[in-house]
Amino acid sequence: MDIPGIFYTLYERVLWRQIHDGPKPHHIGLIVDGNRRFAKSKGLSDTSEGHTAGSDKLEEFLRWCWRLEIKIITLYGFSVENYSRSPEEVDYLMDLIMRKLREFQVDPVIKSERVKVRVIGRRSDLSPEMNKEIDAVEKLTEDHDRFQLNIAISYGGRAEIVDAVKTVANEVKDGKLDVDAIDENTFAKYLYTDGIPDPDLIIRTSGEERLSGFLLWQSAYSELYFTEVYWPAFRMIDFWRAVRIYQQRERRFGR
Repeated sequence: MDIPGIFYTLYERVLWRQIHDGPKPHHIGLIVDGNRRFAKSKGLSDTSEGHTAGSDKLEEFLRWCWRLEIKIITLYGFSVENYSRSPEEVDYLMDLIMRKLREFQVDPVIKSERVKVRVIGRRSDLSPEMNKEIDAVEKLTEDHDRFQLNIAISYGGRAEIVDAVKTVANEVKDGKLDVDAIDENTFAKYLYTDGIPDPDLIIRTSGEERLSGFLLWQSAYSELYFTEVYWPAFRMIDFWRAVRIYQQRERRFGR
């Protein structure tokens, strides 16, 4: 729904009154989709401009979350399946992610808001240069304790579970872990997200209604919200609508 000018402002105020005192998700998972389609919809011949616009949108989204005191965001930045795209697009995306990691290292807002930045995924598949930037931003923000931004790079939910199973199997074989001691809580400690609570809400943009391998283990009881809006066009009112839907749902966790 397109809401022009003054009506947007009025609607924004209405939404804020509806959600600001309600229950907030502690952890939001974010599948940012539609960058290339956004570029095409704007008549841009170079779809990389859509990725750039999507990267810029992240900063706005974080501020919206901080305003609501939403503590943890996990962003699906680059999946293991994304490697199948053209070499030119993969290189561009990796460069874009690397630039963002460097920006976070000097961004005064990351420091003032005390945002911890953490990367999850198969880091062995990433370049030494990328790993250097990851190490730097994680080290610089490791003591930040107000908000947390997790960026999933070279990530796949099945890959994460396979990697965890391999580690568990090796520890059992080496006598470091008793097979009878393995339960859901124990297994979760071997996932990339060890120490991070499961997401309460997962948002996916661009009209696709699937998780595409995102946080498969962790999303068992997450609320899911899908919107037709392309990620670069995602607005604060689109986000607040998602929060409002979350507040309207009854979370029973199987009970």
